[in-house]
Amino acid sequence: MHTRRRGSSGSDKPTADESPAWSDVDPEDIESRVVELHENGHDPSVIGIKLRDEGVTGVPVPDVKLATGKKITEILEAHDAAADIPEDLRHLLARAVRLHEHVEQNGQDYQNKRALQNTESKIRRLVNYYRGDELDESFVYTYENAAELLADE
Repeated sequence: MHTRRRGSSGSDKPTADESPAWSDVDPEDIESRVVELHENGHDPSVIGIKLRDEGVTGVPVPDVKLATGKKITEILEAHDAAADIPEDLRHLLARAVRLHEHVEQNGQDYQNKRALQNTESKIRRLVNYYRGDELDESFVYTYENAAELLADE
């Protein structure tokens, strides 16, 4: 988005209507494993990777949505374990807080000043996307708000 190079093509996820036969795991077992991994402090993206690599009782789960009919975040919401702010926004906020503290200490670091500007513009774009659904209507990004949100978690 904020670079000079063009986008790179990548592989698409294979289209499938049902979970593969070799991954025959009970959906309730998958849901309990998702909640267990969340209680251990893992984010939804890490939970998906762990289920793909480690699986449930030794059987890998290539796609949680195909196996259970729900996304990982939907499973967490059903078990009242959903995060207050979305994962992608939280990671960008953490990056912005780190960059802000770095730029305060190193005022001549123009490269990271620019990185902070780019990160904050991405945050503002995401806040507009999530405002009303996942975030309050009155939420406005500031460094102080971001530092406070991250300190609560």
